[in-house]
Amino acid sequence: MNSGVNIYSEIGRLKKVMLHRLGREIEGLVPDNFERLLFDEIPFLEVAQQEHDCFANVLRKNQVEVVYLQDEVAKSLVQPSVRSKFIAEFLRESDITSPHVGEILYEYLMELPLTRMVETLISGITKEEIPVGQMNSLADFITKEYPYYTDPMPNLYFTRDPGACIGNGVSVHCMSTKARRRESLFLKYICEYNENLIPRETPNWFSYEGPKHIEGGDILVLSPEVLAVGYSQRTSPEAIEILAENLLNHASGFQKVLVFEIPKCRAFMHLDTVFTMVDYDQFTIHPEIEEPLQIYEVTLDKDHKASFHSITDKLDVILKHALKLPAVRLIRCGGTDKLAAQREQWSDGSNTLAIAPGMVITYDRNQVTNELLDKSGIQVLQVPSSELSRGRGGPRCMSMPIYRESC
Repeated sequence: MNSGVNIYSEIGRLKKVMLHRLGREIEGLVPDNFERLLFDEIPFLEVAQQEHDCFANVLRKNQVEVVYLQDEVAKSLVQPSVRSKFIAEFLRESDITSPHVGEILYEYLMELPLTRMVETLISGITKEEIPVGQMNSLADFITKEYPYYTDPMPNLYFTRDPGACIGNGVSVHCMSTKARRRESLFLKYICEYNENLIPRETPNWFSYEGPKHIEGGDILVLSPEVLAVGYSQRTSPEAIEILAENLLNHASGFQKVLVFEIPKCRAFMHLDTVFTMVDYDQFTIHPEIEEPLQIYEVTLDKDHKASFHSITDKLDVILKHALKLPAVRLIRCGGTDKLAAQREQWSDGSNTLAIAPGMVITYDRNQVTNELLDKSGIQVLQVPSSELSRGRGGPRCMSMPIYRESC
């Protein structure tokens, strides 16, 4: 059994990972709330669950311990006082401004069996299941037609983003969108009250309270000394600086943080949608980031404050120097076919999950990229993805590694 947090690379043999199996929250998606809940389509839940089970089973068959976020949250809330505090905070984050509605929802949630309560929070509390009676405020009256008191959380199956295990510590994130902020609240309580999963002495590199935004898809642990972070649509430079100072000032072993500036658009949502590590010296990339990039290197000065250095060079050169390698190979998403590159980028062809050096899990639909990986000597474990891919995230997005062996 591998206990505690140990993530010093992207490719060390994966031993423990946290997932979330999609549930009723997906059925809360309708075109009217797509923009607010960050979806473009509605996955077919039954098939999506089958695909997610296949993903989990591939991990288990390769000796990876799989734990589920929903179960770990429930274990964190066993004490009534902790549960009470959590519910109150969750309702505040859900914009329950009416004291009347808030009191009714609080009492309802406190009386539910623990596992059902967590499931209810994830799937969203509907007005059909809890009538609150008379409208006591203008806010109650204005929102009476909306079917939910608290929004469903359909993005939760992307467990990569609310937090990240880095080295021997955890970064609990302040996420950039209101739709996803409550996901990090779950992780906050796991870290504080679930000692079997996250031991009490585990360092915390970033606070859920923020206020600056950062998300886990922008964080790649390239080596025991080098962390890469994407300055993206959802991660701010101020948050990167906070994370870097906390990490580098601790006896964590990390010596530098490389900040990659990527396009601020949905297709390039996080760093791991355009760039992932698949072996010691091989990386998948989207062709649009192959040209000279603007990189910012963050280290500590003599006063233990963040010091910055700008680098402009090709990605393979930057990685070769940072990782002290004789050469680096970049495997293009979609290869040389521009249409395939765009198509497979949209369905997360670059978003691979390495479970050992040279062994990755990918979506089966990205045939061009998967073939290129195979020809490059990478063992490709494909999982079905017709419905999972509708959420705009791949195998790396769907996983929060907790323990990897050193490599």
